Amino acid sequence: MAKQEYDGPILEIENLSISFFTRLREIPAVMDFTCIVQPGEAMGLVGESGCGKSTVALGVMQDLGVNGRVVGGSIKFKGRDLGQMSAEELRDIRGSEIAMIYQEPMASLNPAMRIGKQLMEVPMIHEGVDEKEAYARALEVVTDVRLPDPERMLNSFPHQLSGGQQQRIVIAMALMSKPSLLILDEPTTALDVTVEAAVVELVKDLGKKYGTSMLFISHNLGLVLETCDRLCVMYSGETVETGSIEDVFDKMQHPYTQALFRSIPLPGADKTSRPLKAIPGNFPLPHERPPGCNFGPRCDYFEEGLCNEDKAVPMYPIIGDDRHETRCLKFQEIDWHAPMEVTETREKAEVGDVVLKMDNLKKYYEVAASALFGGGNKKVVKANETLSFEARESETLAIVGESGCGKSTFAKVLMGLETATEGDIILDNRPIGDIPIQERDTKTVSDVQMVFQNPFDTLNPSMTVGRQIMRALEIFGIGNTEAERRERMLKLLDLVKLPRAFADRMPRQLSGGQKQRVGIARAFAGGARIVVADEPVSALDVSVQAAVTDLLMEIQREEKTTLLFISHDLSIVRYLSDRVMVMYLGHVVELGTTDQVFAPPYHPYTEALLSAVPIADTSIEKQHIVLEGDIPSAMNPPPGCPFQTRCRWKADVPGGKCETEVPPVRTLAEGHQVKCHLADDILARMEPVIKVAAE
Repeated sequence: MAKQEYDGPILEIENLSISFFTRLREIPAVMDFTCIVQPGEAMGLVGESGCGKSTVALGVMQDLGVNGRVVGGSIKFKGRDLGQMSAEELRDIRGSEIAMIYQEPMASLNPAMRIGKQLMEVPMIHEGVDEKEAYARALEVVTDVRLPDPERMLNSFPHQLSGGQQQRIVIAMALMSKPSLLILDEPTTALDVTVEAAVVELVKDLGKKYGTSMLFISHNLGLVLETCDRLCVMYSGETVETGSIEDVFDKMQHPYTQALFRSIPLPGADKTSRPLKAIPGNFPLPHERPPGCNFGPRCDYFEEGLCNEDKAVPMYPIIGDDRHETRCLKFQEIDWHAPMEVTETREKAEVGDVVLKMDNLKKYYEVAASALFGGGNKKVVKANETLSFEARESETLAIVGESGCGKSTFAKVLMGLETATEGDIILDNRPIGDIPIQERDTKTVSDVQMVFQNPFDTLNPSMTVGRQIMRALEIFGIGNTEAERRERMLKLLDLVKLPRAFADRMPRQLSGGQKQRVGIARAFAGGARIVVADEPVSALDVSVQAAVTDLLMEIQREEKTTLLFISHDLSIVRYLSDRVMVMYLGHVVELGTTDQVFAPPYHPYTEALLSAVPIADTSIEKQHIVLEGDIPSAMNPPPGCPFQTRCRWKADVPGGKCETEVPPVRTLAEGHQVKCHLADDILARMEPVIKVAAE
């Protein structure tokens, strides 16, 4: 079927309302949503989980399942109403004219089919081309999405590729038929920042090359700034503000947009002098929305009798801006330039004595060279190489790096889930590196606790919240009677700012942010000396992230805990850590105070990491460094410097030293160490990656 040329808007969504019907009630998921995407335009859709972003995308795909129905408004694609089309017409359009890229790449790939065959299916089904041409097209798009050795890729199965490579294949598949509209639903949440930067770059370039319009769904404002021309901010099923990126970022006109920006750590935020401001209250459930303005109960500018009058709030145009509208009754009265009221400034915690010391820690795994049949040669995976550092009382040490760099292995060794191959771990003058967890005494177990990345997997679904915390207290030997433990458990709930009534709730009755608080309460139950927080906020919404991060800091101040914060989100690291350790392929490549690590001179890898972080601020200028290639495997690391295969400074080191010798650890300033061969004068010439543009 030939595609028609069309010069009007590619996508027109007008007053769209979508509801899901359960046996009990109708649940309105999207209400009165309007959005227009012009040819070649990229529209960002931003908001917290549950605000209806993905429902809009599924509405466009006409894929709302058995329970979902469009109950009002229309969705037009190239002027044709999608709701009026037959199943056959929709089948023709889906995949060839409108394509969608999902969050989880593995869900879109068939695990039992080679990549080439999956890609070739698209033009063969939609356009009836023969196998030879389909293969040529597949080869072209795989080259377009910058995958190494395209022919080998086409011959591989999905499980043989890394997450970033799988996501690129899914993008290639979506682009196979050169669609007019590409819908991307959080396409990079499962990827590392450096891979994310490369994928975003790729999507932008391909959008230009094929003239594709895009609907980009994300909760990351920095990413939207880097990829889109316009954006829609959604809250609780409605658009609350829409306009061009510049208008919405620099001249926001809705309290929710303002609250979102205040809860993300932009450069300049500081945990003691300029803390983040979390949005108070909770997101309303779809069947419990308040009268009047949905954001009213959480809004700083709420006015009784006006904002909660029981009638719908319309969108108001902002005169003088490019299609900029807001759903706020008071937008003309609010002083949008008023500085944020400083929430209490906090005393900087006094850093105490050394609590944890690691000396030349190594962790190697032996694996069979042929995983299927065992036996044969053994290969060694070098997960951690000569790690040495100290962490002090009340200090936050951040550990950053891409997946596979050994961050979590090191956490497992510290927790006793694995034992060290070589080297020492000393906790309060006791060596614990070679004591597995089942042989550790109660004190050591309660001293080193962990808060995990995914709050959904760490709680027992069949036990009440209170019971789970009390069980931890029993194991740590705290409290002599059940009543004492119950009292301590209620105090822990106060500590993590959860109502005491939550003690009798089951985990399924809690939101993600609330579950993570229970996880934190449990980790601090035994008066932990060290808490390892492994990506503790990456699964949470932006507004909840601020609250949970702040909570961790506050408890740390009260309890004088040492926090080891594992993360790949450098904006949060910059906001809350005192010192930063950068890891790459098992090595510590840079270690220093936060100020040292975030200002030049950098290790070349740190420089690339900083450049990859999306920052939601239009006044920031960034050096543009995209890392080529994937992280090498720890089973087969490159000779010499672990980073040499991807380093842009390699040519500045004479004599091919990078390829033959592991660099020594050098001290650049007090406490600032870098593992790199670059000469001092070259390091001194490094430019800052992130600059605030002159006004």
